[in-house]
Amino acid sequence: MSALAQNARDYLALRRSLGHKLAEAAWLLPSFVAYLDATGTATVTVAAALAWSMEATPGTEMGSRRMRVARGLARHMAGIDPTTEIPPLGLLPSRQRWRPPFIYTPADIDALMRQARVSIRPPLLAETFATVIGLLAVTGMRIGEVIRLDHPDVDLVTGVVLVRESKFAKSRMIPLHPSALGALQRYAARRDAEHPRPVTASFFVSVTGRRLIYTTVGQTFRQLCQSAEIGIGARRRPRLHDLRHTFAVTSLVNWYRAGDDVTAKMPLLSTYLGHHEPSSTYWYLSAAPELLALAAGRLEAAGAGEVVP
Repeated sequence: MSALAQNARDYLALRRSLGHKLAEAAWLLPSFVAYLDATGTATVTVAAALAWSMEATPGTEMGSRRMRVARGLARHMAGIDPTTEIPPLGLLPSRQRWRPPFIYTPADIDALMRQARVSIRPPLLAETFATVIGLLAVTGMRIGEVIRLDHPDVDLVTGVVLVRESKFAKSRMIPLHPSALGALQRYAARRDAEHPRPVTASFFVSVTGRRLIYTTVGQTFRQLCQSAEIGIGARRRPRLHDLRHTFAVTSLVNWYRAGDDVTAKMPLLSTYLGHHEPSSTYWYLSAAPELLALAAGRLEAAGAGEVVP
């Protein structure tokens, strides 16, 4: 195995440990590494990434998909080999398909938590899933971040959660509402009562007392949605990650309704969610029709000369 191939394997393992599925990267990356090895290219270069990407069938999305995979590896390699070149965005046109999120109502979230407690056995595992769903809903955390939480990361006294080196290698502190802190305290007490001698540092545990597995959590969540009849008749099937979208959209809607200065508050939401930059958070403005209507109304008021926050 070449050094480049080993670096590619390390890259995939790292991203998977952060909760990314990487199905497309796992499929395409070996081909890219084989191309680099065959052409005697020791690391990723813009020219090599472009040449490999353009081998795809013209007029299809495959070229841009290949470029995304090459760019991901390049970002990883840049910290190992300073000669690595990261292909710039927009080098190949992309018609990326955007999937609007499913926005959960408070009743939906209550129903999911109730369904977890009713249908999952044994009781501790049921409480694990109910508490995880509640935490995702009130913090907008990524599921991978929640699964990776260890005991020291959850301060049950001050009510602050520490997310360590998540996406983009960023860490952040998440303050909790007293009601959320109370739920975590009750869960921790029950967990410790059943597992007084923990076999893992994980805050949330499975029935065996070990850390939750990402794929298992996703499968169980889909079953809970079906059993609770969440999303029946909806155009978009609800996903676990949509709890994060729901948190962001709900925050923005509440700010608009309250007449708050959304532009000033957007960096706060961006930091809380762990986004790389505020522009990533502005994406949520198009995630719900109500948000678009509220934003348009704010613009119309400003155009008419009204004083708006």
